[in-house]
Amino acid sequence: MSVSTSTLHDEAVAAWITNAGYWDNGIGQEGNKYWKRLQQPALERMVPFQSETKTRVLELATGNGLVARWLADKGASVLATDVSTEMLEIAALREMPQHKGKISYRQLDVTDPEALDALAAENVTAGSFDVVVMNMAIMDISTIEPIAAALPKLLKKNGIFVATLSHPVFFTSGAQRSIQIVDGGPGGNPMIIRSKTIEKYLDVPPYRGVALNGQPALQLYYHRPLHELFSTFFKVGLVMDAMEEPAFTAEDAVPGRIQETSNYTQLPAILAFRMRRIV
Repeated sequence: MSVSTSTLHDEAVAAWITNAGYWDNGIGQEGNKYWKRLQQPALERMVPFQSETKTRVLELATGNGLVARWLADKGASVLATDVSTEMLEIAALREMPQHKGKISYRQLDVTDPEALDALAAENVTAGSFDVVVMNMAIMDISTIEPIAAALPKLLKKNGIFVATLSHPVFFTSGAQRSIQIVDGGPGGNPMIIRSKTIEKYLDVPPYRGVALNGQPALQLYYHRPLHELFSTFFKVGLVMDAMEEPAFTAEDAVPGRIQETSNYTQLPAILAFRMRRIV
């Protein structure tokens, strides 16, 4: 018996509420390795900051406010939103003195078309954002169609939507990590060969997993193949003008944990892309 999308959505929200404190402890004030080595560098390249005017940014799924604080440090004016009021309270507590007055907070369910329409209809937000950012959250939400439909109403002309997510090919597809240890490598030492096996890609149902080992509640992951992900935004008239597939490098390796994701330096861990409103 299949489970309804709304039931799964309610479960996902409940998991994020349960995991809020644990997630905050894991990410911290300055972010983890994924943020520092993959996400932040990609966002740096994709989000332009205007020197002559203050960039107005809407952040979706802010979590503990890590990206909102980074944006504020760049001089942006940020409206940080999240479905979890617990997360928003944590984000506000994480603010430093230099962030005061630069970040405002609002509870927002990005799967709710009415809530997004209400935000887009407000005089202070309608067509006023230079940038909408969603960092590492698309794979956590049950439907992205409401977000896509709202973006042309929220963005200024030439405004951009920038998102990062777990790579659809190498992560949310359920790819299996494989490790081979081959004797007789360089200098006679064993050689470690890492690979991933993808058995399913086009049709992978929602599944439960963890983002941080030890988190109290399992969270739901929603896989979308690339054509499904991108076409959702193309259908509303947005144009993609940047895409990256960041991967860890040898500098990030953890020799003592051969299964560690950061040891897979030839396979991208995340996907980053930028969509633009051109009309």
